[in-house]
Amino acid sequence: MEPPLSPRESGKFVSEHSRDVSVEEDGVKRVAQMIYDLRDAEEFTASGWKQKNALAPSPDSDNAINWVFVTDTMNFSFWPEREEEQCEVSCRGGIYRGYMALCAAITRAMDEGVPITDPAFFSEMSEAELAKVLRSDSETPMPMLRERHQALTEAGRVLMQHGGSFRMFMSRCEKDAEKMVKYIVENIPSYRDEAVYEGRRISFYKRAQILVADFWGIMEARGEADIPNLDYLTMFADYRVPQGLVFLGALRYSDSLMDALKNGEMLSSGERREVEIRGCSIHCVERVREFLRNLVEESDGKCCHINSALIDFYLWPYAKKHHKEMAHIPIHHTRCVYY
Repeated sequence: MEPPLSPRESGKFVSEHSRDVSVEEDGVKRVAQMIYDLRDAEEFTASGWKQKNALAPSPDSDNAINWVFVTDTMNFSFWPEREEEQCEVSCRGGIYRGYMALCAAITRAMDEGVPITDPAFFSEMSEAELAKVLRSDSETPMPMLRERHQALTEAGRVLMQHGGSFRMFMSRCEKDAEKMVKYIVENIPSYRDEAVYEGRRISFYKRAQILVADFWGIMEARGEADIPNLDYLTMFADYRVPQGLVFLGALRYSDSLMDALKNGEMLSSGERREVEIRGCSIHCVERVREFLRNLVEESDGKCCHINSALIDFYLWPYAKKHHKEMAHIPIHHTRCVYY
């Protein structure tokens, strides 16, 4: 079977054939200029991004690396059926929702003495044990418990077959980002984020790429961030960043797609419009990166250190921060294990 296009190749291919989503060059340039003006800010470093997650353990031990693996393996589908019905997790004096509710649940379990970051434990844990770890402090439970249990135990068994830790698993990849992404996808099925579009196998690998980026971030915090080929990573195609790109004028939805999303239509994983939103988002950020690099080289006379992953690390919290201003732009909703 022909291998799928890489995420970057997939984004370009989808953008070239898309019917309902388009990349807007004027908006792309504005986003590139916005990031250029902030190019020296701490948020454009891996360690700066990781410091924003106060729930992550200190990076000193391999336990912290396994924490990253556990959270990223269950990092999908947090959006509520109704905005007022949110899963909430209390931890260390804070109340958390969405992805941060997952982080809070894992850290809360550690505080309670549950060995949730030990692959020997989570590879064999029952669904009931995971339900206790992920329990909500509101009336709305964490969605997709069964799928999270399957993804975590399946991934845990893979780690047990590869030395018993995420660091040992990654050691087979020669610290190369491209090899890391491919190795994760080849060995752990829940990370195999692929689709067929216009007769071609394509890939997005959102969770596999963010796992490599998070591994990079925690290793940088440890002073061990020698991971070449990080430019292989694209943005992490989800539902929040596309909304931000539309808000910033870098991405445009057709009237029919906008109406469908405003009417609450659910998009299936792998269907044409869902693929176009994700693929065009990837290509849009690639165009932002290209303009940004040209700005830095022409204006500063040096190479740009900001890659697509760091642009994503900026755009995702930007969209969260400005969610009220962009409330008129609908987020597409897809229930799946890929994002």
